[in-house]
Amino acid sequence: MAKRKTVGALAVQCANDSTKYDALEIGHAMVEDRSIEQGLLECVQKHNPIFDMNDYCVGYVIASDPLIQGVMRRKFFAMPYLPSPRPEQAVFLYNKELDRFTHFLWCLPAAYSTNPDAWTMERLYQTTNVPKEYLRMKAWSHAFYDLCFWPFIRHHNKIDMLSESEYLKVNGEEFRKAGEKDSPTADTEAFDFSKISIEHIEDTTTARVG
Repeated sequence: MAKRKTVGALAVQCANDSTKYDALEIGHAMVEDRSIEQGLLECVQKHNPIFDMNDYCVGYVIASDPLIQGVMRRKFFAMPYLPSPRPEQAVFLYNKELDRFTHFLWCLPAAYSTNPDAWTMERLYQTTNVPKEYLRMKAWSHAFYDLCFWPFIRHHNKIDMLSESEYLKVNGEEFRKAGEKDSPTADTEAFDFSKISIEHIEDTTTARVG
């Protein structure tokens, strides 16, 4: 049996690879990656006994490894509300009764990229005509920068789920009385839309995960 390379060895190999990769091809490869589906399902199995609501959000963010330079990891999470939008994040709506994902809510690309061929949030927002494969991602990017992200997501998917800040505002007193011991997710700072600009994007590595 061939010995598998360590993550560190693969990181060195990637660092020495000067090949340019098309962002769309990478996106298709990730969609076909069964580990994403498996990660989402494992997250559902973990949170079904925790959340008492029928619908909740399940997703993942792509974040850099804190110890190995050049290595990116997927961090899966589940939340009882629409989570704060962040670059390199994908979110789905799961229905417990149907036991399936009912909506693909959004997928935001990287905030920026050193690869000039990569379509990023800024480029999608600023470019008038984009390839048809990116039209939906362009709409999400516009909603993000135009400060109407959650209303857009609710309208587009015909749902009424609260956003993170709205949910915490409604349930904050209940959490406080309970000492936040029964809070369904880790403490998180509500996303401040006033901070959004082309030059200021919240770092994906700050996202809390379930």
